[in-house]
Amino acid sequence: MDRMIHTALNSLHNLHDIRQTTAQNLSSVDIPGFRRDLPNDGGAAFVEAMDAASARVMNLETGKAGFSNKQGALRQTGIQTDVAIVSEGYFFVKPDNGAIALARRGDFNLSAEGFLQNGAGDLVLDDGLQPIELPAFTEFQISNVGEMSISQFDGPEGQFQSYGFLGLTSATSEALTKGDDGQIRRFDGTVPDPEQGPLLAQGMLEQSNVDPVAELVQSIEAQRQFEIGVKFIKMAEDIDRGGAELMRLPQN
Repeated sequence: MDRMIHTALNSLHNLHDIRQTTAQNLSSVDIPGFRRDLPNDGGAAFVEAMDAASARVMNLETGKAGFSNKQGALRQTGIQTDVAIVSEGYFFVKPDNGAIALARRGDFNLSAEGFLQNGAGDLVLDDGLQPIELPAFTEFQISNVGEMSISQFDGPEGQFQSYGFLGLTSATSEALTKGDDGQIRRFDGTVPDPEQGPLLAQGMLEQSNVDPVAELVQSIEAQRQFEIGVKFIKMAEDIDRGGAELMRLPQN
């Protein structure tokens, strides 16, 4: 009886994590460059009692959650500060009160202080992993390898000046994960070295790689399994109550 309850409760716990991941993905459908979260890897463990393994087995999560590297669809915006990575790779960013991280988000703009940032407010870094500070400009150009050139607001029209390179990395052989802050880094919290391998396209944005239809179907399926787990617990309660009734002594 208790094995049935343990199995159902363990299933409900795992379904809670799956539904949490699905909800996170659905809420991030419109975030440029968002990488779909994946459930944690799993393992199995037997419950031991009095130094002996019992028939109770639990599904366990192992390691940190991964994410999908599938390329998101590219959308042309025509905005000169929108930049998409059209190959494997990442931008380097510096979140507020956080360590340097990797991102695919390319909806750039200038902060009030003149620093290049993305739509989440993370500072975009150059190939030396330093924040990029730019003067006011009328035109912004970026090459397919990340070289930035601007026509200054108070400068000669049509004259462009180079302001270095965006920090990029291909990270093709790296094991990456999302931390508690949702940022992408190595498992030890570090990031790869910059290298100008990724190719860029100006005036375009990479959309999230989340398939909302697939996520909704998975959410509905998880809800149905959750309801089955609850019925399992109710069934165990009814069986236990019935057994107690059978064992009750007759009353005179």
